[in-house]
Amino acid sequence: MTANRILAAASITCSLFAISACATNSAAPPIAPPADFVALGVNAPYLSGPLVGGQRSRAAKMRAAKIAPVAAYAVPSYMQDLDSELRRQTAGIGLDVLRVGDGIVIRIPAALTFNAGSAAVNPQFDATLLEIARTVKTRNRTFVDVYAHTDTTGTAAGNQALSDKRAAAVASYLANHGVSRARIASRGLGQSAPLYNPDDTPTKQAANRRVEIRLVPYRG
Repeated sequence: MTANRILAAASITCSLFAISACATNSAAPPIAPPADFVALGVNAPYLSGPLVGGQRSRAAKMRAAKIAPVAAYAVPSYMQDLDSELRRQTAGIGLDVLRVGDGIVIRIPAALTFNAGSAAVNPQFDATLLEIARTVKTRNRTFVDVYAHTDTTGTAAGNQALSDKRAAAVASYLANHGVSRARIASRGLGQSAPLYNPDDTPTKQAANRRVEIRLVPYRG
């Protein structure tokens, strides 16, 4: 990524986080990136890597659930419509909707979804997750990968276990609100993929604690 693109990404992210501070529940701490922010953006390997659980296994589950694939020629328009709908739903509430190849990643600060040390979804964020679930349910011709991350405080083993539980909690939420379980897989990434490295301030740590929902087209 060039210096100009990094600065541009940082500028956009700063604006999104500034909106978040105004629009989210007052109990959630503001999440504003510091000046030395270096964006993983869309270049983090796991965001463009293989599906959680593997393509072949996941596709078999989709076929068994009688979910129709998207024809190759229709993928761009299908994903663009999904992207537009998600952006309308989440405007002004502090989420990032990112395009990664022909997929979409919804990045959610963990301060909006979990209390410190907890894997229980915050009640105040229920309505937003519900709206996401409704769209993901309707646009059902996508795989759904859920990732959760921690900061680097605590032990690596403890952070991995917590992120596994958080990813599973969001996956279960989506499934319990109508998204086919055949479409969903989850993985905790612990402290292995930070947005800030080192995360040596509370602001950086808060930003590293996040959840991401990755939507990948199920191709014919």
